[in-house]
Amino acid sequence: MFKLIKTTKSGIRRGVLQTAHGVLNTPFYMPDATRGFVKLMTNDEVKSTGTAVLVVNTFHLYLQPGLAVIKKAGGLHRFMNWSGPLLADSGGFQVFSLLYKNKQWGEIRDDKVIFKSPLDGSRHELSPEKSIQIQFALGVDMMVCLDDCPPNESSRAEIEKAVKRTIAWAKRCKAEYLKQIKKRKLTGVKKPLLFAVIQGGAEIDLREKCAQELVRIGFDGYGFGARPIDQEGNFLAEVLAKTASFIPEKAVRFALGIGTPADIKRCAEMGWDIFDCVIPTREGRHGKLFIAEKNDKYTSININNACFATDFSAINKNSKLKELKTNSRAYLHHLFKLNELLGQKIASLNNLEFYQNVLAKLRRS
Repeated sequence: MFKLIKTTKSGIRRGVLQTAHGVLNTPFYMPDATRGFVKLMTNDEVKSTGTAVLVVNTFHLYLQPGLAVIKKAGGLHRFMNWSGPLLADSGGFQVFSLLYKNKQWGEIRDDKVIFKSPLDGSRHELSPEKSIQIQFALGVDMMVCLDDCPPNESSRAEIEKAVKRTIAWAKRCKAEYLKQIKKRKLTGVKKPLLFAVIQGGAEIDLREKCAQELVRIGFDGYGFGARPIDQEGNFLAEVLAKTASFIPEKAVRFALGIGTPADIKRCAEMGWDIFDCVIPTREGRHGKLFIAEKNDKYTSININNACFATDFSAINKNSKLKELKTNSRAYLHHLFKLNELLGQKIASLNNLEFYQNVLAKLRRS
């Protein structure tokens, strides 16, 4: 259940999202825990950054460790020992990315997707119904409908086809969702939230058409589908703003895959509520650290650069985390030079804390 409390003058929406595993204040950011973990970090370390919710991936968890293992463990929360809310994406982005780039790996049909596992080449099928069934088996708090996610360079005709398929699949996802709710006798806050995904590429009229049809079906929230940049890497600001306006005020607005701190801030000001992206942890593992400055500005540094070899100042003097306040940048530089995983973990901690602080400031604004 989502309750919108207030929309600020800057356009930021403050709300409360109730789930079976906790209450979340919007806007919020979810770190990438694709395979049931945030790389290099324990759950306690993740929580120490201010993180309350994680996003996992249906596609990857279905392939490894597989549903049999997760069911036997008592669900994904118990399997990964995470007590907070979990959101599972449908796996559609991963499957379609695989097949659009490598058609020999499978086939996209109107009723389902057939693909080979990138792990062992085994054959699998993913339909709207199966995607929802997998997400119920995982036991997540928020689910995403299977959608057709075409590449940015697709023609208008291809995007129109993807929109049509996305709408048709959303209807089937909703029907399977209602079937599973009844079968499992889930009521109230125990019912997972179901989000649909708005496709349409950079074509605003197709985004509007897709949104209108999905709203007619009815979902708890609606997401921005496909990458938020064009072929040249330009941020689709107008498309994102217009798409947000097509979503009912009382529904959750999910900006999938966004993004940089600056992009999150401007999307929050467009009215988007929740965000997920691999940037903070992925960039951290490569030595890029986000550092907050005055007046809500920030900079980034590459700890691999030679200038940090003798920089004995704290990694982040303003951090609440001991690892960042007591270790020097010279020491972190040393760890990266030796390819020590401890260095990658410390950098990831820094970036996750930074991101959560950015979202906390947006909520306070």
